[in-house]
Amino acid sequence: MIVLFAFYFLAAVSIWLGILSLRGGLRFIRYIQSETARDYPTFTPFATVIVPIRGLDQGLHENITAIFSQDYPSYEVIFVSDDERDPAWAIIEKARLDFKGSSGPTMRTIVAGRAVDRGQKVHNLSVVTSASDRASEVLVFVDSDARPADHWLKSLVAPLKDETLGATTGYRWFVPVRGGVWSHLRAVWNAAIASALGADEQKNFCWGGSTAIRRSTFESCQVIEYWRGTVSDDFAMTRALRASQRTIKFVPQCLTPSFEACSFHELVEFTTRQMKITRAYAPHLWKPVLVGSAIFVLVFFGGLGFVLARALMGLSFATPLVLLMIIFAMGAMKSHLRLRAVTAIIQERRARSFGSTIAHLTMWPLASALYLYNTFAAAMSRRITWRGITYELKSPAETVIIRSNRSDKL
Repeated sequence: MIVLFAFYFLAAVSIWLGILSLRGGLRFIRYIQSETARDYPTFTPFATVIVPIRGLDQGLHENITAIFSQDYPSYEVIFVSDDERDPAWAIIEKARLDFKGSSGPTMRTIVAGRAVDRGQKVHNLSVVTSASDRASEVLVFVDSDARPADHWLKSLVAPLKDETLGATTGYRWFVPVRGGVWSHLRAVWNAAIASALGADEQKNFCWGGSTAIRRSTFESCQVIEYWRGTVSDDFAMTRALRASQRTIKFVPQCLTPSFEACSFHELVEFTTRQMKITRAYAPHLWKPVLVGSAIFVLVFFGGLGFVLARALMGLSFATPLVLLMIIFAMGAMKSHLRLRAVTAIIQERRARSFGSTIAHLTMWPLASALYLYNTFAAAMSRRITWRGITYELKSPAETVIIRSNRSDKL
């Protein structure tokens, strides 16, 4: 009887959290709809697009071509790596030679050398921002595994006409290229973070794979100083903007697909690394994920076991089963609505394929269980491996490089 009452209590808590989550999902969808219907005044100053590279991303040639093909009047693209022998250089050169557009950006390449006391990506970005064209009014950061639409740059820069705005950001949306349960699970796991962005510019965060900031804001907020000793370029930039009381605008049109497949090992490595970085740089976000995922896993998966046990003992299990169905239905509804809203922006058939739809509707409980594992792993260790480099995240301002290896992929 005590177990039954405990289950009912935790199920009620889980349903309440589910209602709050569904409300947040509806706000996310309304924001996407309102922003995509909004026309911003034209603002297209000369911009510098910075692309850090290390190794060979899946679809790298196509990703680079998409960056070259932006519907934007005048911009430069700077590729930066720590190694002049990086295999990505050959792909970049081939993409440049293959580009058939009537016009395109100027392109430069920079070898930044090895980092010493901070993340390699942060080191690379720090070097490039100092070397960018001084005529550039806007600095734009994009990851090499992202494939932006042709309106991406214009959409990301346009809101910066408001000089009081700190930065604009998009976010990643994984599109599995060969199906596979682990690729779909990573996409579902990542989708939950995307819907945390929205209308509240005080709570938004920069995603380093798709962020734009005025050069004047970048310098006045001393982003370079916040990058010292850190691995996370985006969390550090977010901290710099908040310290200067600047806001961050999420631009739904800049939800950017990453076309990739992943193995089980790559899934666990990626998700755990993200959570370890979150714990190191934003513990106020890590703690609610730990508590929320723990309650859900205990109620949902523990509840399934509880229902099965009562059924085998010939006891009534209808009420617990109905509660579990309510919890599942709310999560599936949020996932479905989010997928519909996002795929209205990302015009890619694979993003709304039957397999992707079923995955988002059914795999979100597994994603919650994975979040619980990730948060526990982040509590046990602050060591991560990112593109062949192993780091120890001592504090938001202190990083120790443990080992650095050449890596051909993430």
